[in-house]
Order: sequence, then C-alpha cells, then structure tokens
Amino acid sequence: QVQLVESGGGSVQAGGSLRLSCAASTYTYRSYCMGWFRQAPGKEREGVAAIDSDGIISYVDSVKDRFTISQDNAKNTLYLQMNSLKPEDTAMYYCAAGVGWRCQRNRLNNLYYNYWGQGTQVTVSS
Repeated sequence: QVQLVESGGGSVQAGGSLRLSCAASTYTYRSYCMGWFRQAPGKEREGVAAIDSDGIISYVDSVKDRFTISQDNAKNTLYLQMNSLKPEDTAMYYCAAGVGWRCQRNRLNNLYYNYWGQGTQVTVSS
C-alpha cells in the first residue's frame, strides 16, 4: 500500500526552526521525485522543495538559503529542515511522490506528483 506520513509540524515564532519528516513506503520512496508542497488558506498549493532520483534539488525562491530538503534512504524518510521561519511560511505542508519521469522536468509542479500525505500544519507567529 502506498503511504506517505508527515510529522514535525507545529507552532513557532518568527526566526525559529522546525524539521518536517515524511515516512514513505518503499514503493513511493523509489519514485522519480519526492517533494514538499504547502498550501495556505485561500492560496494555491505551492512547491517548496523537491529532490529527484538523480539527486537534483529544487527550491522555490522564497525558501532558498532557509530550507533544506534531504533524505535518509535507510529509513525511507524525507526531511525538510526549515530555519529562519517567517509568518508567510504558515501553511499546511504536504509530502508527495512523483512516480513518473515527468516530475524531473519541473520538480516543483504538483501536477507531476501522484501520491500525497495527509499534511502537517506549520504556523509561524510574528
């Protein structure tokens, strides 16, 4: 069964840090792409960070130099280390897996991702 389970969300003050984790079933972890997306109320889902099977990483400009995506192959787990958090980072964060090669063309496009976790809420207060 395909499963993605996120954890690590919470409430922090601006400037704080959180680390999100995504535990993946073996099938999804061997996907072409694994990514983190977020959606704030009233806004479209946005690609935040993604890594593909070649190890190439993409970040949305607004999180560059603050967020780091990584993976632990032994644990089938994807991480998102978030530092220097800002109120505008407040959103529901989702882990996703893209099992087709097309996600490698645009790693931050949610249309190329097939499986999604349930999400974990991140709230940053000023």
